[in-house]
Amino acid sequence: MAADGNITKDVMYGAVAPDDFESMLELDRYNARSTAFDKIISATHDHFWDPLDPKYIDFDEPFDMENEPMIDEAQQPLLRLPYIAETLKDPKEKVRFINYMQLRNFSSILHGEQGALNLSASLCHVLKDQGAQEYAANQTREEARHVTAFARYIKARWGRPTECGAALKSLLIEIIEAPEVYKKVVGMQMLVEGLAMGAFANGYKNNRDPLARKLFQLVMTDEAFHHKFGKIWADRTVPHLSEAERNIMEDWTAHCAQKLLFDRGDPRQQAEIYGQFGLDPERVVADIVQRRKERDPNRKFTGETNIFRVLVKTLLNAGLITDRTRGFYAMYVDMDELAGEGERMVGDDIAEDGIRYLQAINFKDRAAAPVTIAAE
Repeated sequence: MAADGNITKDVMYGAVAPDDFESMLELDRYNARSTAFDKIISATHDHFWDPLDPKYIDFDEPFDMENEPMIDEAQQPLLRLPYIAETLKDPKEKVRFINYMQLRNFSSILHGEQGALNLSASLCHVLKDQGAQEYAANQTREEARHVTAFARYIKARWGRPTECGAALKSLLIEIIEAPEVYKKVVGMQMLVEGLAMGAFANGYKNNRDPLARKLFQLVMTDEAFHHKFGKIWADRTVPHLSEAERNIMEDWTAHCAQKLLFDRGDPRQQAEIYGQFGLDPERVVADIVQRRKERDPNRKFTGETNIFRVLVKTLLNAGLITDRTRGFYAMYVDMDELAGEGERMVGDDIAEDGIRYLQAINFKDRAAAPVTIAAE
């Protein structure tokens, strides 16, 4: 391990202190650019889109928020709690509840995208390799358009986002402010991005709002490449870790995963919203606790678009889960089932279709290039 606490196994992930600009002016650095990210950088043109241009996505597209639920009632498990089911009998109140919970989901995504923007910008200040730095600069631009796009969507449908959840906020701050590059790459490029890909795939599959589905797909055309940056890092780093370094990295990974699971799983984080629907927060939380007691203790997250399952598969494919930490993830996910699925992710097909859509707009006067998100 380097003296600065970083775990660097490939020179292209070498880093300097964020205030060490002088190192960026070293003459030999300009002739030492890695080529590992060139395909990802070049592909930026294929999946370019502008959230301010309606030819890509039109945020004026209407949706009846008062009468139309954004997802099926069956997709909102809180409505199956006895107390909520007995209280929210008015169909319009059910729609309002479903759509408000969607606002909370979209707000979490918006905050996560803001975190990704700041994280990728911070990498520009510390990564010494020009290729890695250029990639990080491209990602910064793409994350900025995600912030713009989700902010515009929320404004169009609800007017204003909700606050960032305490656990997610804490984790984002921890990742962004971490001086070690490995913490930034694992925390954001793999864990948060892995969670996001699951959320986007799930939203694309289940959201009834065509505008939301288009937004999810466009963002996924970018995120698939961001995830690939993390995968390249893992391929060039994880196999070369010492036992001590692997333990440090696995512990950090499990720590982040646990925070993300807590952010989505703690009913008290949502307690303040129930009063808006005439619900007693304590009774709602009591119902949730009781339901969890009655569950089969061997019950796992299932379904290819389950958010936490996609996150765990991302970590497994990157080699960041071994027998030492497998038990933690196995409490939630069937690890043998994941291992048998191979490396292809659920969002890949959606992203590839989105790239074809963007190529048709961006290069309408030329034949579209073959679509790939598996840049090496």
